[in-house]
Amino acid sequence: MNSRPCWVEISTGSFQNNYQVLVQSSAADAADARPVELLAIVKADAYGHGLALCAPAAVQAGARWLGVTSVEEGVATRKFCAEAGVAEPEILVIGGPFPGQSADVMAHRLTAVVWQGWQLDELEAAARAVGCEAGTVPVHLELDTGMSRQGVGTGELDAILARFLDGRSALRVGGLMTHLYAADESDGEATREQLELTARMVERVLAAGLKPEWLNVGNSAAVLAGIVPRELLSICDRFGMKAMARPGLALYGLAPEFVPDEPEVVSELRGKLRRVLEWKTRVVSVRSVEAGRVVGYNGTFVATEPMRLALLAVGYADGLNRALSNRGAVLIGGQRAPIVGRISMDQAVVDVTEISGVVAGDEVVLLGQQGAESITAEEHARWAGTIPWEIFTSIAARAKRIKGVEQISA
Repeated sequence: MNSRPCWVEISTGSFQNNYQVLVQSSAADAADARPVELLAIVKADAYGHGLALCAPAAVQAGARWLGVTSVEEGVATRKFCAEAGVAEPEILVIGGPFPGQSADVMAHRLTAVVWQGWQLDELEAAARAVGCEAGTVPVHLELDTGMSRQGVGTGELDAILARFLDGRSALRVGGLMTHLYAADESDGEATREQLELTARMVERVLAAGLKPEWLNVGNSAAVLAGIVPRELLSICDRFGMKAMARPGLALYGLAPEFVPDEPEVVSELRGKLRRVLEWKTRVVSVRSVEAGRVVGYNGTFVATEPMRLALLAVGYADGLNRALSNRGAVLIGGQRAPIVGRISMDQAVVDVTEISGVVAGDEVVLLGQQGAESITAEEHARWAGTIPWEIFTSIAARAKRIKGVEQISA
């Protein structure tokens, strides 16, 4: 059966290009190619791009670690990679296990992020239930260095560390991690303070007798701005640990916006990233209306002259933000067609008066390029008063993700 014409095309080639750009940018310098492991963030259905396509693509690009929010995402990632026949990755559950999920962590060989005692209790019980020996189940301990979201703070650190020190626990601290909350602030002051606290907390962990392998720090902004090859590698060298960073948005072709000024290196790397997603629909019908006719709910748009209007098979239930009503645009025939009237749950109307030859069935680009024109997630975000991350992750599952062209231009 043919489906409703609203779909998303994913370029796995562009995704893999972006991963390699980030790998190259993470080397300390041209003469010092010490490896920084990149954990590819594929949480939230790969930022709305489709986990089934992007998780295997990340592994094929060279990623040995993938990052997800939840245990259920980890289970799905394991399944999609197996079905694609790619090498089995390490999967880090960044949001930690929720109550009752520890058995699935063990069954699907996931690595949990932890910071609370009850998480350790449940993981320990699940590990014992399947006969795991002492120190054989790695977890990553999150350190709260200033974001106050998740992670163990300096005051609770010793109590959590004591859980790993009796030699009988099946759990071991395989890695430490923290989250930088202001890596996109170009003055770097908050990041420096966080990294200094990170180093002090790492020192306490090692002084307690634990030997974590990984220090896991840094998002797309940190990688692009050079924080990873500079500060993170310096800390890792000091403590004999391996460096890992967690890029997300940049894998999907966008660089975060830096404030107040963008570092030159970020501008250079931004130009090398390629868009991964194109979101499309089709014209359902075309009609002519006379001046004075209202369009859409509550008549928020009134035609001031005779117009031709195209009805599209997309609405806010598909993720087309209602805030784009009367201010956004789409591409038809390589030209911009303004959205007129309120976006409905399943439909939207655009003005095609100045675009000749539009007929039912014509392809419409919501995000992406058509001819010489393009519409970006950044534009959608400005129109909607939000951020590109939300634009991507708001595209509903009913807009089917399919593999598109091998490489989308920048």
